[in-house]
Order: sequence, then C-alpha cells, then structure tokens
Amino acid sequence: MIACYILRCADGSYYVGSTRNLERRLEQHGSGMGSAYTAKRLPVELVWCAEFDRIDDAYLLEKRVQGWSRAKREALIAGDFDALPGLSKKQFPRPGV
Repeated sequence: MIACYILRCADGSYYVGSTRNLERRLEQHGSGMGSAYTAKRLPVELVWCAEFDRIDDAYLLEKRVQGWSRAKREALIAGDFDALPGLSKKQFPRPGV
C-alpha cells in the first residue's frame, strides 16, 4: 500500500513520511531502523495515514504536511477538516493591541 503517514513519537512530536509499503515501514520505525529522528524517540505510534495509487502523490502530501504547524497536523489527525483552512492563515498581532 502506498501511503503518506504521521507517527506520534514517545516525546509527543510528530514524524511525517511516505512509503510504498506501510507495514514494512512501520516495522522499520518500530525497530529503530526507520529514521534517525524516530530511532531516538521510540516507541512510535501510527496516528494517521492516507492511501494513494501513485508514490509521487504520497510524497507531495508528505512534503506539504511537513511544513504544517503542530495545530494543523493535529486537526488532520482528528479529522477536523473544517479547521484546516483557518490554521493555514498566519496570525498577525493587531497594531496598538
């Protein structure tokens, strides 16, 4: 299965990746061989994934989600799709406030 996925690490951080074989990749992450980032933050838990027909579509979403804020990633994980557009907007302080 081609997938884009999010793992929650033991320290509460998130790891975003994509793969052609999700089951094998999760085994790699769980054994400490998936990435240097997750190896230092075991155990990890799969909290979200989306399936694709093409690896390049999964990779494009991976890169997009990697640039998202923690709040936006958590809205995606929770399935709160209505919140995503609002979390994309930068919050600027109002002058004089």
